[in-house]
Amino acid sequence: MNDLEKLVAIAEIRRLKARRVRSMDTKDWAGYAACHTSDAVTTTFQSEVGDADPVVGGEAIAARLARQLEGRTTAHQIHEPEIEITSQTTATGIWPMEDMLWWSEGDSGHWIHGYGHYHETYERIDGEWLIKSRSLSRIRVDRGTLDRPDVMRSDAGASR
Repeated sequence: MNDLEKLVAIAEIRRLKARRVRSMDTKDWAGYAACHTSDAVTTTFQSEVGDADPVVGGEAIAARLARQLEGRTTAHQIHEPEIEITSQTTATGIWPMEDMLWWSEGDSGHWIHGYGHYHETYERIDGEWLIKSRSLSRIRVDRGTLDRPDVMRSDAGASR
């Protein structure tokens, strides 16, 4: 692969990752599943629940995430990646990330604000880059409740 082809591949992988994050935050689970290979493997759930088994397959990953995020508002941010094209059809990427989640339990509102890195592999199938594997390494997770109105309100800073 020449340099121009590598730059195009990197741009395509960046768009794939942006589509995955948008699909997750908008709860478009069909769109989310379509970002993955049929045999994709994720261990990202282990970062929240400990030694959870890997989830295999784009559809299964989307279904698991849909259950986990039920009733939660999410905002995921991905930052400048380190992408390496390893062959005509494979690549790796490390993405700095932040995520914010808000939800209610009874009369109480809760939030988390996490920081870390996604570690991913990609495969090009029929001319389209897809996510083949993903893990998440967390470096910090802040947690709280919405009983402090100045901290992490879902409407803080919103224009009205």
